[in-house]
Amino acid sequence: MTLTPDESAAIDAAGRMAIAFRDGLGARTVPPALRPDAIAGRFAGALPQGGASAASVIEQLAAEATEGVHGHASPRFFGYVCGGSMPVGVAAETLVSAWGQNSASSWESPAVAAIEEAVCRWCLDLLGLPADSGVGIVTGATIANTQGIMTARHVLLARQGWDVEADGLFGAPEFPVLIGADAHSAPLAGLRYAGLGSKRVVQVGTDDQGRISLAALAESLDRCTTPPLVILQAGQINTGAFDPFAEAIALVHATGGWVHVDGAFGLWLKAAPSLRDRLAGVEDADSWAVDLHKMLSAPFDAGLCIVRDRPALVESMTARGAYLPSLSANWDPSDTTLELSRRARGVASYAILRHLGRQGVEDLMTRLCTLAEHVAARLAAEPGLDVLNDVVSNQVIVALASDDLTDAALAEVQRRGHVYPSHGEWRGRKVIRMSVTNYGTQIADVDLLADEIILAARGLA
Repeated sequence: MTLTPDESAAIDAAGRMAIAFRDGLGARTVPPALRPDAIAGRFAGALPQGGASAASVIEQLAAEATEGVHGHASPRFFGYVCGGSMPVGVAAETLVSAWGQNSASSWESPAVAAIEEAVCRWCLDLLGLPADSGVGIVTGATIANTQGIMTARHVLLARQGWDVEADGLFGAPEFPVLIGADAHSAPLAGLRYAGLGSKRVVQVGTDDQGRISLAALAESLDRCTTPPLVILQAGQINTGAFDPFAEAIALVHATGGWVHVDGAFGLWLKAAPSLRDRLAGVEDADSWAVDLHKMLSAPFDAGLCIVRDRPALVESMTARGAYLPSLSANWDPSDTTLELSRRARGVASYAILRHLGRQGVEDLMTRLCTLAEHVAARLAAEPGLDVLNDVVSNQVIVALASDDLTDAALAEVQRRGHVYPSHGEWRGRKVIRMSVTNYGTQIADVDLLADEIILAARGLA
């Protein structure tokens, strides 16, 4: 099949506009020029009766949408722990779209399977996790957490003689679920998706940084009548703090329980020798969730579900039908994910890892955490600003003297648009939350972030 001139022009136009957009990130304000109500009308019309040329569709799409596109890829975007879609990954995504692979099967898409297997091996090595673990490349930490929880459900019920895949949850024996009181919403969503419920969970007390209390955990474990699922956290969303993994995991394993770790962004610190001690013992858990599109700055959507017991992950996830090739020694992406039809989402991460190399990944993680420490130090030195967390990763939270002042300062910073931190709440106070996550963020960017917050705070004094 040969592309028509119109089809070639459309692909060429998309490439030119993508380059222009990325080149212009440094010159534009970070927030979108138009918010939902203002831009919705551009796309609200009925589907035209007649079609349009491919090239004109792409030209019009870019022209109409760009004002409503947020600068998530900007090195001055500090909200919501978003990575920056590294250009080499974006380029690889172009190949992925052109290849048009349904990458579920190694037999049907052998190159993608081999590429994704390499990503899994490299990431296990970088993160210091067991080399024979099962890994599924999924859309992000929400699904990674869900899959880890579903695998825990499979194992804990099997130990009680129940086949949840065959018999479902109706009439199944129960097992306790314990989670820190300051856990992120993603594993709670995973508990809902797995049919375990989010209200039945036992919330375990935490300290002033959101780390699970060992005393409270031990007390909760003493009340468990069957081995529990315990969810720990590598990187609290506000403070960036890490649970005391070595001690907590030992307590859980003494009961025969399963430990799952939500490490969406924080698990990446294991890739840096100078930082990995902050997560000491995390490698002893049973399953882990981590994003590729956060600290590694892979394009959305990409994450890893990692399970020490690969057969348990496969038994929980595989959806092989009779028409599919039989299970072989080959590594098949669909065996460890919830999807049968899936894009080749691991290719971009492969390109990024090859581009950076081991040293580049280590340097990236170290730099992001160092920049977070720098902006925290600058803000802490300003009268009227309270940095509320011990900076142990890439997260910084700051508050003014009152919630109203904090809200006003954040609104002013976002209105000016030179940088973009986000909102949050911590221990009853509203905060300005900063995530230093973008591969491109440098010292000048975090200095501008500090300058903007300080300027806004002084204007309210």
